[in-house]
Amino acid sequence: MKPGNLIRSLSIMAALIGAHAHAQAAATVQVQEAWRTSAELQQPESVVFDAKRNILYVSNVSGEPLGKDGQGFISRVSLDGKIVELRWIEGMNAPKGMAIHGDNLYVSDIDTLIEIDLDAGEISRRHPVSDARFLNDVAADQAGNIYVSDMQTDTIYRLKDGRIESWLKDAALAGPNGLYAEGEHLVLGAWGAADEQAAKTPGHLKRIDLKTKRITSIGSGKPLGNLDGVEGDGQGNYFVTDWVAGTLLHVTGDGTANTLQVLAQGSADLEYIADRSLLIIPMMNDNRLLAFTVRETGR
Repeated sequence: MKPGNLIRSLSIMAALIGAHAHAQAAATVQVQEAWRTSAELQQPESVVFDAKRNILYVSNVSGEPLGKDGQGFISRVSLDGKIVELRWIEGMNAPKGMAIHGDNLYVSDIDTLIEIDLDAGEISRRHPVSDARFLNDVAADQAGNIYVSDMQTDTIYRLKDGRIESWLKDAALAGPNGLYAEGEHLVLGAWGAADEQAAKTPGHLKRIDLKTKRITSIGSGKPLGNLDGVEGDGQGNYFVTDWVAGTLLHVTGDGTANTLQVLAQGSADLEYIADRSLLIIPMMNDNRLLAFTVRETGR
């Protein structure tokens, strides 16, 4: 190839790459409400989709978030927003975050990680955590290890081979709340850290290496809010809820945050079903789920 032709080819290739990158950057996400449940739920904190059984599970605090009152329960909800069984599993205190691995549902409950056999529809094991104070979200990695955050002690616990232990304790977790397992990392939505005046510095998204336990910020580390739920969008970005502000955020892989919806206070641990483009948010203070259809625009 002649030098002139080579230069022209490289210029064309650079222009095409630049145009593709611009199209990628220009693409935005929008959401539109698809349905909402009736307000029969009781402080719904987390929702998770069981693809095998085509059903949603919802944790209901049903009382004080730290109250050991036996009032908490799990509901089953259809994908079109119908409450199939309000009190499907009872015998809990204040259940919050949930994750599914295999045929088991794992639920945090103040200072206990509860294991539910989905085939039997009953609690099969309880894993007490003696030094836990406020267990919150739950995530399962590819190997079947279960992680659960404790907001009040800056700790993430891990259940491995039937034994639960403190896996990572570090002030840099900054009030760990939402957890999302992504390959060899955990993505963490931090609620915020207490400073010397005991005020809260709002949190942001962080990434934790599952092998080295190294904690890094996603983006600049600029505060985003009091983060609760975190879910990947399948494109390297994240849907995130801010419980206090009641906002739904879309955070790109470089940490740029865009507000998709301003909801009510209490937007909690959400679920995203990528193959249905369906995003489901528990509205804890409104006693219902809100579902949104997600679509990309600007390409």
